[in-house]
Amino acid sequence: MSKFDVKMDKAGESLKVNLAGSIDEDADFTQLSLAGASKIEIEMSGLKSINSCGIREWIKWLSTVPASKISFNQCPKVIVDQINMVDGFLPANAKVESFFVPYYNDDSGAEKNVLFRYGTEFSDSAVMPPSDVKDDDGNPMEMDVIESKYFKFIKK
Repeated sequence: MSKFDVKMDKAGESLKVNLAGSIDEDADFTQLSLAGASKIEIEMSGLKSINSCGIREWIKWLSTVPASKISFNQCPKVIVDQINMVDGFLPANAKVESFFVPYYNDDSGAEKNVLFRYGTEFSDSAVMPPSDVKDDDGNPMEMDVIESKYFKFIKK
């Protein structure tokens, strides 16, 4: 059994939800009480994995979310991949505010996840990656994704 953690902080009609662990067949979305929230901000940096059963449960849960505005923040690569591949993973009333992009340096083997934020590194129709990403030793790093596929959701 995997671990799926949820933390919620409600302030008026706004709800902040922090998700961590794995979204799979054991993920319990019933613990997410969303009643009265018209704006939901979902922070996802703690998510490590999602499987096909988890995708099904995720889509089923999101179809019940009453909020008029949902935002996703700090989406890890495993979530960005699903947004790009699975219709309905990102509901029509949702917006990705930030997500991580993996970078790599071939010589040192260093890996780093760089946060792309709406309005800074991407917009509704374009990606403006930082011009200079370096590892801890100052070595230049390159994106470790196929850009046309990884950023596909931005142009939807």
